[in-house]
Amino acid sequence: MSARPSPTTALPDEPRSAAPSRVLVLNSGSSSVKYQLLDMRDRSRLASGLVERIGERTSLVRHTPLASGGRTRKRTGPVAGHDAALKAMAEELALDGLGLDSPELAAIGHRVVHGGMHFTEPTVVDDAVLAEIERLIPVAPLHNPANLTGIRTAMALRPDLPQVAVFDTAFHTTMPESAARYAIDVETADRHRVRRYGFHGTSHAYVSRETARLLGKAPEDVNVIVLHLGNGASASAVRGGRCVDTSMGLTPLEGLVMGTRSGDMDPAVIFHLMRVGDMSADEIDTLLNKKSGLVGLCGDNDMREIRRRVDAGDEQAKLAFDIYIHRLKKYIGAYYAVLGRVDAVAFTAGVGENAAPVREAAVAGLTELGLAVDAERNGARGDGPRLISPAGARVAVAVVPTDEEMEIATQTYALAGKRN
Repeated sequence: MSARPSPTTALPDEPRSAAPSRVLVLNSGSSSVKYQLLDMRDRSRLASGLVERIGERTSLVRHTPLASGGRTRKRTGPVAGHDAALKAMAEELALDGLGLDSPELAAIGHRVVHGGMHFTEPTVVDDAVLAEIERLIPVAPLHNPANLTGIRTAMALRPDLPQVAVFDTAFHTTMPESAARYAIDVETADRHRVRRYGFHGTSHAYVSRETARLLGKAPEDVNVIVLHLGNGASASAVRGGRCVDTSMGLTPLEGLVMGTRSGDMDPAVIFHLMRVGDMSADEIDTLLNKKSGLVGLCGDNDMREIRRRVDAGDEQAKLAFDIYIHRLKKYIGAYYAVLGRVDAVAFTAGVGENAAPVREAAVAGLTELGLAVDAERNGARGDGPRLISPAGARVAVAVVPTDEEMEIATQTYALAGKRN
């Protein structure tokens, strides 16, 4: 448990040169494990993979040796649990000469969704850290248990290595109390740890810093609105490298309209559904998290399919798209007001990086705020960070591909290096 970081914990642009230099990044979900192996000497990716449908007879292991340019290997068959999943990962890495027993491996970095207010920066895992992550399960019941399982399995495989937890919530712990607190009884809120934590923090940290780099400025000199738009979606207001507001709250349900989540909603709807609809708390939880958002509005949560339907004249899809954009535009305006001065709006994640119509619609009509997109730039495809606003625009509008694995690896290596 650690002290509050300096702005964005200004991580080094250049990796350390001392060996060992490799970091394995693990993202353990309830039925999957995603992984990447990176060499931080040159920030290169050596391998990546996914073990999915853990616990089923049709489990799939997919592995790509990136360093050698090899072809993706796939194999199916039952993978009983996370222990078996990580062992399958280790076997695949060993086939490429990148086994977990390599002396080049410096640390293992773990994505952990909820760190509460205790974890404000990456943290080396010990028994006390494990206990605190476990204590936070009630506010992240879908994520923290799987994250814990991944950490414990990795610790058993390499007990000698630093295991570093990187928290989705950490970047948002710089929010002032005026943004983080809900307007409910303070004693009740504190007793049950009810406050706005925010999520997608590694993405918001990475993208805000890369946006500053794109503008040729230091993070502490830039105010950015970051729009992380994927199946899960969140916005953040970042002033001088520090998050001062974000759209997700106690859980990832609050905020923007998402693929299957409702986002902002009058909480009395829940009471209404209990009383009038005779729905249980679990049924409403399923409704709001899995059967709402775009899929609830039009039956699809794939923005590409929704846009195809809109272009074909589908009114239900058009309404879903318009609701999505309306909420997004509201947050852009709100965070403009929070920041006072905005240097850039950055779109990222699957929808943000690839859906030009979403970017165009989100800033349409905001020219008085200095926001606009250039149609040609917005429609052009690109792999790296790029500006899509007109030349000389007062506020830059950018597409900045997120890289949460690189952010986790960078934070993990910076911390592990201090221990070597």
